[in-house]
Amino acid sequence: MSTYRIQGATGEWEVVIGLEVHAQVTSKAKLFSGASTEFGAEPNAQVSLVDAAMPGMLPVPNRECIRQAVRTGMAIEAAINKWSRFDRKNYFYADLPQGYQISQLYHPLVGEGHLEISPDEKNPDQTKTIGIERIHVEQDAGKLMHDQHPTMSYVDLNRSGVALMEIVSRPDMRSPAEAGAYVRKLRSILRYVGSCDGNMEEGSMRADVNVSVRKPGGELGTRTETKNVNSVRFVMAVIEQEARRQVDLIEDGGAVVQETRLYDPDRNETRSMRSKEDAHDYRYFPDPDLLPLELDDGFLEECRISLPELPDAKRRRYIGELGLSAYNAGVLTAEVETARWFEALLAECALQQKKSEGEVAKQAANWLISELFGALNKIGKELAYSPVTPERAAELLALIGDGTISGSIAKQVLEIMLETGDGAAEIVEREGLKQESDSGAIEAAVDKVLAGNADKVAEYKGGKEALFGFFVGQTMKAMQGKANPQVVNEVLRAKLA
Repeated sequence: MSTYRIQGATGEWEVVIGLEVHAQVTSKAKLFSGASTEFGAEPNAQVSLVDAAMPGMLPVPNRECIRQAVRTGMAIEAAINKWSRFDRKNYFYADLPQGYQISQLYHPLVGEGHLEISPDEKNPDQTKTIGIERIHVEQDAGKLMHDQHPTMSYVDLNRSGVALMEIVSRPDMRSPAEAGAYVRKLRSILRYVGSCDGNMEEGSMRADVNVSVRKPGGELGTRTETKNVNSVRFVMAVIEQEARRQVDLIEDGGAVVQETRLYDPDRNETRSMRSKEDAHDYRYFPDPDLLPLELDDGFLEECRISLPELPDAKRRRYIGELGLSAYNAGVLTAEVETARWFEALLAECALQQKKSEGEVAKQAANWLISELFGALNKIGKELAYSPVTPERAAELLALIGDGTISGSIAKQVLEIMLETGDGAAEIVEREGLKQESDSGAIEAAVDKVLAGNADKVAEYKGGKEALFGFFVGQTMKAMQGKANPQVVNEVLRAKLA
């Protein structure tokens, strides 16, 4: 239960949030034509006669787009409607050549489902279920460009006809944090399934944010819809700003108007775009050029067996079978690329150390999250572009595992690996970084440290046991960090007994 509240002059207000997420379906061709969907082409270079609404052109549904939408529905445990229908949504705009959008109002492809979110990333066991009302498939519109000419707007129809899934949530979210967690989780599932790349910066996933306010537990207020928000951070900012605006407006004696708004990230504010239309304003009717979609059991089964292991199931497996903490499991499964990299690392560690995956999992997970993520962040690279491969990383971990190098030396080796791309064993040999485990050499260093710190030895033996760490540090320093810490500890304990 969210405790997020807006503090107003008349007391606390609760925020009610629903999201409509538009996700571009991963396919090489558009929803009803064979034109390419590749991002970054020259304007109007990927427009078929269907997309341009030339007379006599008939739409033909793209089977792959339907398959991807069904797989997405299955991934959120939603009802799949074997019978669905396309409708025309009529409105006139310069980037919509047909004068209507082909969508699904009355009979969507996917019915009710749900998503389980963790609003607090540091406490992944605290979850909330967000209802999903439907997923329908529709065409995207083109794009208007207003900055290309001083007196005219240009139209780019490359996006016209691209397949979108509109994923409509229930108004179950009560805070910006919950909305942010919802978008992140939904994007994660889309990427696992492969039905959308989730790239919000390129516009292949964007959210319409519906916000209303009410006194806690009261009746729902009038909502506004802020269109085309293209980052998780902006979704959260829209909710904060729009909720505050509505509270101030109501408390000043005004009334919230149902309308469509835009978010200006530079000024961190929303502003009115147009009054909000209802379904009857669009004069929906069944598209006469398209037969209803009828899905058979064989097609549905094909979709079902093609699904990968999804993030929640993978997280449970990491905790139950590999013994990882809930936090580490959550971090490693949040993005499909991270999970794939970790599993490749895990397999290599098990192979090189001749152990089971369960025996090396904690070492691999801790190193990836604590060491590699931090090192990559310093050089501004993502895991997908890491100069260190899972195979090379496993080689480094094997050297730690067999005592060839210590954890502190491993940090130095990793830095060199990231700079040069060389293997860990090669670097250790070349730089002379092998760990010293010879107890004779370590004893000599310990004797020197203890002789030079007789006063601290006396304090330690007098009960100041915290000084033990000082002796370890001095010994490691004397041996240039190459001493085996375990042997150092054993020798010191024996000498200080």
